[in-house]
Amino acid sequence: MKEIQADTYSIYLGEEVLHEFNSILEDFQDEYSNFFIFCDENSSKYCLPRLIGLVPMLIGAELIEVESGEQSKSLSICYDVWKTISESQADRKSIVINLGGGVVCDMGGFIASLYKRGLRFFHIPTTLLSQVDASVGGKLGVDFEGHKNQIGLYKNPDMVLIDPKFLQTLPKRHFLSGCAEVFKHALIADVEYWDLITQLDLDNIPNIEDILFRSISIKNKIVQVDWEEKGLRKILNFGHTIGHAIESQSLKNNRVLFHGEAIAMGMAVETLLSKLRGFLSEVECIHILDKLEAAFTLEKIDRFEFSDLLKWMQQDKKNTDGHINFTLLSSIGKAEINVSCLPDEIEDALHKYNFFLS
Repeated sequence: MKEIQADTYSIYLGEEVLHEFNSILEDFQDEYSNFFIFCDENSSKYCLPRLIGLVPMLIGAELIEVESGEQSKSLSICYDVWKTISESQADRKSIVINLGGGVVCDMGGFIASLYKRGLRFFHIPTTLLSQVDASVGGKLGVDFEGHKNQIGLYKNPDMVLIDPKFLQTLPKRHFLSGCAEVFKHALIADVEYWDLITQLDLDNIPNIEDILFRSISIKNKIVQVDWEEKGLRKILNFGHTIGHAIESQSLKNNRVLFHGEAIAMGMAVETLLSKLRGFLSEVECIHILDKLEAAFTLEKIDRFEFSDLLKWMQQDKKNTDGHINFTLLSSIGKAEINVSCLPDEIEDALHKYNFFLS
C-alpha cells in the first residue's frame, strides 16, 4: 500500500486499502455515530459488495443512491439527500462515505460539507477519472442552470482510499474517459510521463497502480502549492474551458458524452489554440493531436454550435473582466495560465480542429 500525503489528509493507494480502512474504523469507534454510503446504481451494484465484504464495520450503514450521470449534480438532488439524512438523524459524528465516480465524490463531499456546517467524509473513488482527479484537491460542487460546478466550495476529505481493483468493473468507454485526465497531467507537467503513457496499450495497462500514483502525485503537488486556484493550480484547467462547454452543450441536447471524452476534445482544440497564439510549435502541436486522436474518440463539432459553445465559455467561472481565460501549452510538460482569447481566435481553433479530423 502506498501513501500520498496531501494538505490535511492522506491518500492511500493499493489493493489492501479497504482491509486497512476496516482496522482504522475498529480503532476509532468512539469518534463516529453512524455511516452513510453515498453512491450511484453502478457503484452500488459493482463496488459495494467488495466494500462491505472487506470492511465489515460498514455492515448496517445507510445506503443513499442517486442516478448516475452529470444530470444528478443539482441542488434539487442535494435537497433530497439532506432530507434523507436528516430523517435518519444524522449528527455531527456521522460519516459520509462517497463510493463512486466524479459525480459521487464532488456531490457527496458537497452535501456532507454543508450539512450541520460539516460532516466528516471519506472518498472511495471507483473510476479512473475520479481516482486521478475528482478525489484529489478539495473541490466540491454541483452544476447550476447547465453550467458546470457553478455552486461549490473547497473542503478536503478526511481520507481518500483508492483500490485499483474497482477499475476492473469499468466498461472500456468509462476507463478511456478517465485516461483523458492522465494525458492532461502529463501534458501540463511531465514530458517523460507523456512519453510513457503515449506508448501504453490503454486496453491493457500492466502497471496501473504506478500510473495512478504518478498522476495523483502530479495533481497533489500542484494543489499543495495553490489549494484555492489563485495561480499554479490553474494549469489543471487545460482542456477544460472548451471541454466543459462541449459537455454542457451535450447535456442540453441530451447527447451522451462522458466528461473525459469532452476533455479530450477540449485538449485537442486548446492545443490548436496554443499554436495559434504562438505558444506551441507546429511540430509539438501535430504530435499531441496525433496522440490524442490515437487514444480517444474525437468527434467533430457542429459549426452551427460554435456560437452556443462560446456562450457557455463566457459563463466559465475561470473568466475575469469579461474575458474568456484559458490554460494553454507552451511545450509538452509546460503550461501557461490566464491566457485571454478572443471569440474569433476560439472559432478559428474550432474550425482547425474539425479540419484536422477530416
